[in-house]
Amino acid sequence: MKNLLKRYRKFQLRLSPQQNLLYGFLIYTVLGWALLCIPFFHKQTISALDNLFIATSAISTTGLVTASVFDTYNGFGQFVVLLLFQIGGIGYMTFTSFILLSRKSPLTHWHQRVLSAEFTMPKGFEIKDFLKSVIMFTLIIEVVGALCFYIAFTQAGVDHNFAIWSSIFHSVSAFCTAGFGLYNDSFEQFAGNTSINIIISTLAICGSLGFIVVTDLWNKITRKSHQITFTTKIIFAAITLLLILGTLVIYFFEPTVVDLEENRLMASFFQSMTALTTVGFNTVPIGSFSLSALLITILLMYVGASPSGTGGGLKTTTLTALIAVIWNRIRANKQVTFFGRVIPKERLSVATSTFILYATVLFAATFLLTLTEDLTLEQILFETTSAIGTVGLSTGITGTLTSWGKVVLIFVMFVGRLGILTFGLALLARRKKITSVAAEGDLAV
Repeated sequence: MKNLLKRYRKFQLRLSPQQNLLYGFLIYTVLGWALLCIPFFHKQTISALDNLFIATSAISTTGLVTASVFDTYNGFGQFVVLLLFQIGGIGYMTFTSFILLSRKSPLTHWHQRVLSAEFTMPKGFEIKDFLKSVIMFTLIIEVVGALCFYIAFTQAGVDHNFAIWSSIFHSVSAFCTAGFGLYNDSFEQFAGNTSINIIISTLAICGSLGFIVVTDLWNKITRKSHQITFTTKIIFAAITLLLILGTLVIYFFEPTVVDLEENRLMASFFQSMTALTTVGFNTVPIGSFSLSALLITILLMYVGASPSGTGGGLKTTTLTALIAVIWNRIRANKQVTFFGRVIPKERLSVATSTFILYATVLFAATFLLTLTEDLTLEQILFETTSAIGTVGLSTGITGTLTSWGKVVLIFVMFVGRLGILTFGLALLARRKKITSVAAEGDLAV
C-alpha cells in the first residue's frame, strides 16, 4: 500500500497543476460513485449510471438529478451526497490542503502551485491566508445558515427531527450553490415564505461572489488594505446589473409569477438569483416558463457566478472583459480599458479563449442531445446550459434522458466544474507552458 501511494505521489509531481485538478476531481467523483452504489445507502434500487450521474452532479455542485435524492438514498447516502458537494463547493485542493493544515503540516510548493491554479488571485493575496479565509468563512456561513434554516423550517411546520437534518443539508447546498434538496419540488412549496427565500438568496450570493471578494472585503474591514480591488468592483457591478435585468424580465413577462400577487417580485428575484448564482433551487415550476423567461434564464446561467467562488458558469469577469474588448474596438482604442483601468493582454486572451471553448462545448452537447433525445430545442438547450454552468435548474426532463443523454451531461457537468479552460490545458498543453496561466475570466490586476 505504501509503495502504491509513493508511486501515485511521484505521478502527481510529474503532472501540471491543471492536470492535478482534473485527476483530483475525477478521483473524488469515482469514490463518490462507488459509495453511492453500495446498497446499504439506498432506500430503493437505482442503476449504476444514475449513481454516477448524481455523484458527478454533486462533486460539480450542479444539482441535476435523474432520481429523487430523498426517495432514493437513506440518511447515510444523503450524507455522502452532502460531502461530495461540500468538497466540490470549496474545491478539491482547498479540502486537501485544509486536512494538511489541521494536522499542522506545512503546505508544500506543489500544493501552493495547484491551489494557485484552482484559485487565481489578485496581487497581494497570500495563498495560506486566503485558504484560512475560505475555510473559516465557509464554516461560519454554513453554521449560521443552518441555524436560520432550522428556525424558518420549524415555523413553517416542518417536523423537528427532519428540520435539523434538512437545515444542515440545505445550508451547505445553498452556500456551495449545489442545488441539491430533500424536497422533490425544490422550494416551490415555500414560494411565499419570505424567510426561506432570504436565507437561500443570502447563502447563494455569499458563495457565488467568490472567496476573492470575501477576503478582499475582510481585509478592507480589518484595515489590512486601504481599498477593495478592481476585481471586486467589477464583480459587484456585474452581479447587480444582471440581477436587476433578470428580475425585471421575469416580473413583467413571465405569466406564472403573476398568480403569486404580493410575492411576485420576490419570486421574480429568486428565479433570477438562482440562475445567476447557479444555486439551482426554484420556487416556481421552470417547465411552465414562457420562452422569454427561459431565454433570460439561459443567459443568466450561461454567465454564472464569479471566479474563485462556489458557483459555475462563464463567470461575470469573463463577460465584462469581452464587453470591454467590444467597447474599445468600437471606439478604435489601442488599449482595452474598463472603468479607467487597462486590462492586461493575458487576461483578455484567457477571457476570449474561455468564451470560445465554453460556447463550443455547449453547442456540441446540445447537438448530441438532439440526436439522442426526443425533446424540443429549448428544453435541450436549457438542460445543457444548466449542466455546463453547474446550475441544476431543469424544465423537468432530466429523469427522462436516455443512457447516452445522461453520459453527455455527466461529461458536461464535470467539465463545467473543472473549468473549460483548465480542462483544455490539462489535456492538451505542455506542462512548462501552463503553470502560469491565469484562471479563466479573472480580471485581477
